[in-house]
Amino acid sequence: MTPQEIVQYWITTAEDDWQSVQNLFDKQDYVKALFFGHLYLEKLLKALIVQISRAHAPYGHTLNTLAEKAKLTLNPDQTVLLRRVTDYNIQARYPDWKLEFKKRCTREFCQGELKQIENLGQWLRTMLKP
Repeated sequence: MTPQEIVQYWITTAEDDWQSVQNLFDKQDYVKALFFGHLYLEKLLKALIVQISRAHAPYGHTLNTLAEKAKLTLNPDQTVLLRRVTDYNIQARYPDWKLEFKKRCTREFCQGELKQIENLGQWLRTMLKP
C-alpha cells in the first residue's frame, strides 16, 4: 500500500467508527460509544502521522503521544480532552469492580463528551488530504 492508501484506510475506518459511536449512543450504550469515540480520534491521528511521515503509523493508543508524533500544536483544552478520551479507552475495556465509569456515563455526560470528540475530529480532518 502507498502512504496515501494507508491514510485513506485510517480515514475510512475512523468514519466507520464514528458511525458506530452514533449507533451505540442511540442504543444508550454510552460506555462503548465513548470507547469508539477514542478509536475515531486515534485513527484520525494515525492518518495524520502517516501523511507527514510517509511510513506506517506506530502502535499505541495514547492520544497525546499520537498527537505529538503527528506534530500537532494543541491548546490546553485539546490536551486535556485527549488525556480524558484516552482514559475512556482504558475504563471501557477494564471496568472497575464498582462500575464507576458506567455510572458516570449518563446520556448528558456522553453527549457532551461526544460533541467535543466530534469537534476535535473535524479539526483533525481539516489537516488530512485524502
